[in-house]
Amino acid sequence: MPDHLIIFDTTLRDGEQSPGASMTAEEKMRIAKQLERLKVDVIEAGFPASSNGDFAAVSAIAKAIKNSTVCALARANEKDVRRAGDALKRAKAGRLHMFLASSPIHMKMKLRMTPEQVLEQAVKSIGWARDYTDNIEFSPEDAGRSEPDFLCTLIEAAIAAGATTINIPDTVGYTMPWQFGELIRSLRERVPNSDKAVWSVHCHNDLGMAVANSVAAVMNGARQVECTINGLGERAGNASLEEIVMAVKTRKDVFPCTTRIDTTQIVAASKLVSSITGFPVQPNKAIVGANAFAHESGIHQDGVLKHRETYEIMRAEDVGWGANKLVLGKLSGRNAFKNRLGELGIELGSEESVNHAFARFKELADKKGEVFDEDLHALVSDEQVTPEHYKLIALKVVSETGEVPHAKITMGAGEAELTAQTRGDGPIDATFKSIEQLTHSGAKMLLYSVNAITTGTDAQGDVTVRLERDGRIVNGLGADTDILVASAKAYINALNKLHSKQERLNPQLAA
Repeated sequence: MPDHLIIFDTTLRDGEQSPGASMTAEEKMRIAKQLERLKVDVIEAGFPASSNGDFAAVSAIAKAIKNSTVCALARANEKDVRRAGDALKRAKAGRLHMFLASSPIHMKMKLRMTPEQVLEQAVKSIGWARDYTDNIEFSPEDAGRSEPDFLCTLIEAAIAAGATTINIPDTVGYTMPWQFGELIRSLRERVPNSDKAVWSVHCHNDLGMAVANSVAAVMNGARQVECTINGLGERAGNASLEEIVMAVKTRKDVFPCTTRIDTTQIVAASKLVSSITGFPVQPNKAIVGANAFAHESGIHQDGVLKHRETYEIMRAEDVGWGANKLVLGKLSGRNAFKNRLGELGIELGSEESVNHAFARFKELADKKGEVFDEDLHALVSDEQVTPEHYKLIALKVVSETGEVPHAKITMGAGEAELTAQTRGDGPIDATFKSIEQLTHSGAKMLLYSVNAITTGTDAQGDVTVRLERDGRIVNGLGADTDILVASAKAYINALNKLHSKQERLNPQLAA
């Protein structure tokens, strides 16, 4: 019988470290519930010691999730470990994950600790963790650049102290697949008590090797892979969950293991993470990109029509493409709308919020007739959480050949209603200049991105605007069948986040 490969998802922790990807507690909960539907084995929900908001979010997720293990990250010090342990108290199944640097450069330059001190601290941290759970993971940070003899000594001591999972991270994405696979094989052979723990890997994608390094490790005995939806993560990102899972599923002839992932939930998870973080998925992204199962070449089309497997090694339906059929229309009632939100893991809280969202749904259904799951995710993301100091009331944009475009916008700002009219290089530029004329935000735009949520000319446009001010980076999201309105909404949403006193769970700072 094949071994079980544990899928450890860190979208809510490492993925959130991407600049601009910080999430509210409600957004984290929505993603956690989708990960549970995906049947992820372990959900790393956050870093409780980093902020009160993250502590509360991890606590709430630990209470709500029943079919996946909920993990909390901590540095290897008593304050962090106990904070993480407290956050997991209501978990049906919880795990504590401690990390401590083990490479010479990290120990000397960052920790200011000797190898002997690092070894002692690691053992102590595992002892504190055992006050809360027997499910303990230990990561020697920057293991790929650590001295092999010391790394073996550290891991042996961690397992002896009670660590049940040993995670080997390629923290800076430096290792090549054959090197990383050999590292895992060597460590498992050299550490005397290696059979007493599950071996895990956590690979970064700085050189585009995260998935390759992860599968090389699996082929050399690793039985847990740490990954994220869409490969989200700081710098170039992490190993992509969907690519790892589908590689193992598709190449059963190669891999001596299987996962328990419900692959039909992959696309839904990808779209949810993309809509919440504002990080669009590139069309040619493996598995979840819009073109992943598209065939333009006539030879390819002919081959697929005659026999699918000529050019397709997996079915689009197996990862969730085509699964989100029409669910609601303009004749659908409030209960049907509310039930579908529940099936998608979307909880709006108060009845007032449900009523407001339902009114927005009716407006959308009148515009485009057919409303898909993706539309509902966008509608709710467009509505969620951020207090509205600024509000779009009306927008008029004029653009014609040979004339300079101009926009007239009316906005609410607190109790006041303000109007401005400006010209710009294009209709979007004119719209944003009008907003700035009214708000004087002083924010710098880092990103403007437009994506169609569904197919067809009546599809909603999903716009992301990333703004930076005083070192703080936020994403604004807006959705509408009119792309100009969606753009204005996204810019205003970002300004509201900059204006709001509400704490994002891990506020991002510009590098």
